[in-house]
Amino acid sequence: MPTTRLLLLSNSSAPGRGYLEHAREAVAAHLAGVSELLFVPYALADHDGYTAKAADFFAELGIRVRGAHTAADPRDLVAAAQAVFTGGGNSFRLLKTLHERGLVDALAGRVRAGMPYMGSSAGTNMACPTLRTTNDMPIVQPPSFAALDLVPFQINPHYLDPDPASAHMGETREERLTQFLEENDVPVLGLREGTWLQRTDDRLTLHGLATGARLFRRGTAPVEYAPGADLSELLTARPSFDDHAG
Repeated sequence: MPTTRLLLLSNSSAPGRGYLEHAREAVAAHLAGVSELLFVPYALADHDGYTAKAADFFAELGIRVRGAHTAADPRDLVAAAQAVFTGGGNSFRLLKTLHERGLVDALAGRVRAGMPYMGSSAGTNMACPTLRTTNDMPIVQPPSFAALDLVPFQINPHYLDPDPASAHMGETREERLTQFLEENDVPVLGLREGTWLQRTDDRLTLHGLATGARLFRRGTAPVEYAPGADLSELLTARPSFDDHAG
């Protein structure tokens, strides 16, 4: 049976650290044996510049990088890729482009067949069943919120805890996720900055900074998890959304 291998980061940059440096060891282990990586840069407008930034980091690991945007039909690159990294940025723009280029099914199919997948921020959102727990502004309109569905639960990257001292009068992140759960019955994992998930087949573990992650479920109080926690139970979730359109 193919091995499902995911590395899902909340963020690509940590304060005082360079691009992906906070997760360097995890990235290197995840991509062990990979000599060329396919980078999906569609979350930002400057595809060439974004790909060059990723290439600089991965060159230090001895891995060449090719941007998915460099092919007339990027599905050809996906079909031949050793591994894929989907970078962060605006998740609405990213998902819209994946749908337009026929990459949702292409990427999901390769990952389920054993190709390692790595995402950060918006790229982590893409691993979920839908886009619905992103933090981003909908600067464009995807044809569907349906994403890659590589895990059966939702993730909220860059999760921020409520700040009692804040003068901001809008909803906290916790309130927004509670509103999501009023309409959809599916676990949501709030990944704080500097944390990430690793999946190998039926095992899912939390890693990164001591701040850890917070799990939200409908009808129950949020639960805290520290790095090293086994979250494999989330892989058995049976998500229920308010419609069938994703």
